[in-house]
Amino acid sequence: MIQELFSLTGKVALVTGASSGLGRHFAKVLAEAGAHVVASARRINHLNELVTEINTMNGSAIASQLDVTNQESINSLFEKTVESIGLIDIVVNCAGIAETGKFLEVEDSDWDKVFEVNVNGLRWVSREATRRLIEARHPGVIVNIASVAGIGAAPGWAAYATSKAAVIHLTKTMATELWRHDIRVNVLCPGYFPTEMNKAFLSSEQGQKYVERFPPRRTGELHELTGPLLLLASDASSYMTGVVLSVDGGHTIRLA
Repeated sequence: MIQELFSLTGKVALVTGASSGLGRHFAKVLAEAGAHVVASARRINHLNELVTEINTMNGSAIASQLDVTNQESINSLFEKTVESIGLIDIVVNCAGIAETGKFLEVEDSDWDKVFEVNVNGLRWVSREATRRLIEARHPGVIVNIASVAGIGAAPGWAAYATSKAAVIHLTKTMATELWRHDIRVNVLCPGYFPTEMNKAFLSSEQGQKYVERFPPRRTGELHELTGPLLLLASDASSYMTGVVLSVDGGHTIRLA
């Protein structure tokens, strides 16, 4: 019974930003739980490697190139998925970028670029998914990936942190409006997990000193996001919507 509660057998799950980092891990987790995974990102060669790995492990996945900032690219992905697999039940919005810069220093172009991907791209993908689910009168799940940077202040990351705060608030608004359509929307807020996006900082002296301020004195490991993701993506969270779930090793209560 417990296994069935977290099972995604028969579900079609879209993961954006699946070419590396958290998105790549999430795609493998969903496939292992039984979902047919649509792994999407701009770097198709990385996606093909991921799909080969998943299918070799008896999972089910296809690669679909996607630019979340391009409406035609989004529409094309959904059309092709419906034709080849079926309606998308689960969306994990993991595509994101980061630009460093303090409030007084961040360039307008960097600010706009971050919001275009992290907020607008997420909104456009979610909008297309929910429109189709509502039209089909089909239940669905959206898991938005934000960050602890969107919960507390993140000096030096003005654009990124603000974009993730926007994702958190958008998630709550979506959850309120979409509940009546049987579509749940929650947000997962990871702390520091080594990825392409942050590995340079984490390997620096400044980054290592920063991590020492966390209660566990270490960064997270990808497997520690597996359970939280499955909770939000599966029927195990059938009465949860608008939830902000932090997986951060106590980052938000870090030691001074």
